[in-house]
Amino acid sequence: MMSAAKCSALMQRIRSKNTKPERIVRSALYSRGLRYRLDVRILGTRPDLVFSSKRIAIFVHGCFWHGHNCHLFRLPKSRSEFWKEKISSNRQRDRRVTQAFLREGWSVATVWECALRQRTPDQIKRVLVRLEDWIKTPRRAQSLTLRGG
Repeated sequence: MMSAAKCSALMQRIRSKNTKPERIVRSALYSRGLRYRLDVRILGTRPDLVFSSKRIAIFVHGCFWHGHNCHLFRLPKSRSEFWKEKISSNRQRDRRVTQAFLREGWSVATVWECALRQRTPDQIKRVLVRLEDWIKTPRRAQSLTLRGG
């Protein structure tokens, strides 16, 4: 059994910025001529990418940390109550943040890790082209969710 201090020390080493899925999305959009801003505080949070002039916020979520119901998520067997509460609070916060952005007239895209991880280059390209098309569409849907299939 791992102590709480040891668990906390391990969690601190996990990246919250510049994750591989984030870098994939950023690189693809940049190479397609789309310019975004990083590390912008809006409505009390920091989306992973922001297109201020278009009022678009993009969140790239890790399936484990945000409790996505896919093949990449599995609740740990040790300290399971802690993890249930942690992931549940993350999900609640995600819903609250998304609703706040939508109420303020922003468009929100969520790209799940499973849409990019363990995928063929063609599958990844299709996801990124779909995101690019959504960004470029003037009368886009207010929200977009991209997940693995």
